[in-house]
Amino acid sequence: MHYCGDFRTTYQKDMEILQTPFVRVCVTVFFVFLLVWPFLVSGDYLWITLQILIASIGAVGLNILTGFTGQISLGQGAFLGVGAYTSAYVTAKLGLSFWVGVPAAGLMTAMAGMVFGIPSLRLKGLYLAIATLASQFILEWIFIRWEPVTGGSYGITIPRPSIAGFTFSTDRSYYYIVLFIAAAMILFATNLMRTKTGRAFMAVRDHYISAEIMGIHLFKYRILSFGISSFYAGVAGALFGHSLKYVSSEQFNIEVSIVYLAMIIIGGLGSILGSLFGAVFMILLPKLLSALTATVSADIPAVATLAIAFEHGIFGLIIIMFLIFEPDGLAHRWKMVKAYWKLYPFSY
Repeated sequence: MHYCGDFRTTYQKDMEILQTPFVRVCVTVFFVFLLVWPFLVSGDYLWITLQILIASIGAVGLNILTGFTGQISLGQGAFLGVGAYTSAYVTAKLGLSFWVGVPAAGLMTAMAGMVFGIPSLRLKGLYLAIATLASQFILEWIFIRWEPVTGGSYGITIPRPSIAGFTFSTDRSYYYIVLFIAAAMILFATNLMRTKTGRAFMAVRDHYISAEIMGIHLFKYRILSFGISSFYAGVAGALFGHSLKYVSSEQFNIEVSIVYLAMIIIGGLGSILGSLFGAVFMILLPKLLSALTATVSADIPAVATLAIAFEHGIFGLIIIMFLIFEPDGLAHRWKMVKAYWKLYPFSY
């Protein structure tokens, strides 16, 4: 007798992240590709990849809060700033190591996130969004006014990390630090969603009254989701600051918060993979539009002065059209593509 298909006979098998040998091979090949990627490209391409990895960490953190727990936040940009300034202060002003600064950035941002998450006990939906928007403006004001710590409008110059005398001064060497940190944090988030805590987050999101009746402590898990999300934002902000070797308040404005919210909506709410897709999409799209407008401006000089306006207009139009025709995000489309080829040629 011959059997075909994918059979799982235990809960452990059903909960595996990489459930088939084919998926394991694909993930291994992809990770090896990421390891050799810096030797295949240089310059802007490597820098863009570096920013995608950093954005992926921040997007995963925001998706834990908004996608998995249902707590909308418009303050992600400010929380990135808290992480960046914390690591900058620890490394540049206290003279401590990068390896102390990044965890300190995550912990400090987690505490800030839990403080601003306190209104989530009473507020939800649009009201909570306004409360987190207030945190964005409050933290921006602190970044500018608390000059002994943040450097005010001048910002802070910070060093790249080093180990045993070796400084990761190039983007290629720094890329590997960011890659392994990103891989570890994405893996942790994926595992978190399979635990009691992750399932409690989703219960709070889906029907908080039923979750409370079942014995889930709403305030505890809402605050915890704010803390974990902010920890991710703090680490991403610290890595971003060290990639630029400079931190200033202009890097963490409300526009950054909106971009991160767009990442998880376009990628797919409640999906770790969707966070990665959204980060890639939102980082690459402005670059592609800039290249397109530069080409058009070169061929048609008359529109050169309108190039920037065209770029922003097309950017907004693409996002709107995407939300209309693919509201479940890129992660859902990816599942549809996989399902089609899994059943091919009997996809009906």
